[in-house]
Amino acid sequence: MVMDKLRTMVAEQLGVSEDEVKPEARLKEDLKADSASVMMLVMDVETEFGIEVADDAIEKVKTVADMAAYIEEKM
Repeated sequence: MVMDKLRTMVAEQLGVSEDEVKPEARLKEDLKADSASVMMLVMDVETEFGIEVADDAIEKVKTVADMAAYIEEKM
């Protein structure tokens, strides 16, 4: 469930197709996210899932799967 919702959110925020948003896809390298789009995505994640994303966690999240695991851990 988290992964499905996250795929949609990432695709919308980054302007890519959901087919490109695979668990192993790297946000910056593969999906071309810049710092601003990552911050917007983090804010969307916080609102959608009712969690707070720590600043140091943003640095550690590299892939879509990393982000999904972080969200599941915080829920």
